[in-house]
Amino acid sequence: MRLPAPCGGPVGLTRRNMLQIGAIGALNLSLPQLLAAKRTGSRTAATADSCILVFLNGGPSHLDMWDMKPNLPQEMRSEFKPISTNVTGVQVCEHLPRLARQMNRCTLVRSVHHNEVAHAPAVYTSLTGVPSGVKAGLLGAKPTDHPSVGSALARYRPPTAHVPPYVLLPYLTLEGAGGPPQPGYLGGWLGKSHDPFLVLKGGPEPDGFNMPALAHGPDVTADRAKARAELLSAVNRTSTAVRTSESADLERLQGRACDLLTSAATRRAFRIDEEPARVRDAYGRNIYGQSLLLSRRLVEAGTRLSCVSWAPDANATWDTHGGNFTKLKNELLPQFDLGFSQLLTDLSDRGLLERTLVVAMGEIGRTPKINGGAGRDHWEFCYTVVYAGGGTKGGFVYGASDKHGAYPSANPVTAGDVIATIYHALGLSADLELRDRLDRPIPLVPNSAPITDVFA
Repeated sequence: MRLPAPCGGPVGLTRRNMLQIGAIGALNLSLPQLLAAKRTGSRTAATADSCILVFLNGGPSHLDMWDMKPNLPQEMRSEFKPISTNVTGVQVCEHLPRLARQMNRCTLVRSVHHNEVAHAPAVYTSLTGVPSGVKAGLLGAKPTDHPSVGSALARYRPPTAHVPPYVLLPYLTLEGAGGPPQPGYLGGWLGKSHDPFLVLKGGPEPDGFNMPALAHGPDVTADRAKARAELLSAVNRTSTAVRTSESADLERLQGRACDLLTSAATRRAFRIDEEPARVRDAYGRNIYGQSLLLSRRLVEAGTRLSCVSWAPDANATWDTHGGNFTKLKNELLPQFDLGFSQLLTDLSDRGLLERTLVVAMGEIGRTPKINGGAGRDHWEFCYTVVYAGGGTKGGFVYGASDKHGAYPSANPVTAGDVIATIYHALGLSADLELRDRLDRPIPLVPNSAPITDVFA
């Protein structure tokens, strides 16, 4: 089935940006087209209204977190002990004690796999559901990439509120320090207007944020923004590119785009400083804990997908080739356990968890064998993904790995199936046919299907 052509997303409120809205709009590539996206095509009954994707960039060790094998030989066995959770028969790492008490809200999928060994191809596959086609060398994002899950949701299920549909924080993760942005996060051939709204680490506090898209100059008041919108409307009426029967709709939708850029709801959602100190402390006073808190505020305001990318670059955090156990124990697991468990508690207490899908995953797992540097290397053949809320089952384990945690031994699922499951929860079918800029039909998630058993 055919859907409307790609459309646009939010940009910063400056003189140049406001003019760009009109100029790009004349080419039919603007934010208003995003707002005009029709809910047509292959749809499912959504079990969730929003999604928080916690992307543990670099590849978290499933063998030291979710799928521990205490009877492995010494060269494979984790230094950590498994502990019981509040679900009978389900164990996790001893350094995830808070999350162990929340396992009744989670589904563990222990049989995910793909064929991408390097970070960039694996990230691309994990965030789009589409194989990269290369083993290495896909170093940076390209305009020909398949759109990210957030970009596609923004295009085909835009929010009704005046808030950014897809937000990425606190990093647009690089492929190595100083490298290009990793593929998989951006709009790809849907266009730059479908790139995420970036909320970056920055500001006066170490756990603060920088939002350049909302930081317009002091001379740009709401009245001046309105005046510029009126000027833009006049320009559009004289543009031959928009002298069509749809010009009135275009003008109306551009007005809505300007409303988004000056939206009080948007600005209010980002005011994390208005949260009580005890709430901020509960998430952890670090950039990732605060990103999870901000994600809760965003989905509460109506954002469709908020993605927390847990690394400034691919090698900075979860890529534990050396000192795996030290880094997990002293830094990564305490921060994740505190922030992620508090996110589930907070969403539940606010009545949001039932309609908010929360996903925790990386792009790969880690090798069963421990290397000479007390680390684990890349392992794409089996790893674990966690779902919570959004209509999924609680206290459920789907799939299994073999005795070494090396390969799926029951119910294997692909990275594409993982993404198809997110789309399914948010009301889109994996068989939805997209149209690229050359009007070619492209499946939303080719050769994939949602893991329907994880839904209640």
